[in-house]
Amino acid sequence: MARFATVEAYVASLTVAQRDGIQQLRATVRTAAPDATESIAYDMPAFRSHGGRFLVSFAAFKRHYSLFPASDAVVRSLGAEIEPYLYGKGTIRFPADRPLPLSTIRKVVEVRVAENAPSADRPQVRDPPLTT
Repeated sequence: MARFATVEAYVASLTVAQRDGIQQLRATVRTAAPDATESIAYDMPAFRSHGGRFLVSFAAFKRHYSLFPASDAVVRSLGAEIEPYLYGKGTIRFPADRPLPLSTIRKVVEVRVAENAPSADRPQVRDPPLTT
């Protein structure tokens, strides 16, 4: 399995068709969470917010793109809109042969940003580095 030090290295490893989808996902996440920082987590592109808390990661596969995580808050908030894309616990899959539902992806990220936001009853704690 390949190891990637940067998001650019990950993107460069993809086919031209996969690159387009990943760049759309990446741009959508960046737009929905402009203060998030980009990194590699579990050998895929990821974003962190609110002082380093894991926000989302995503990857290209032969027949789909995956977005992680499909947290309980994401599933509750988006309901029927996200249901067709849920695959297993915590995984959202978008078929590679169809246009990405960018507005749904944006909503997922917005829910995750809200989940990561510090609140009075939950102090902000930095997640440990994600490595495999």
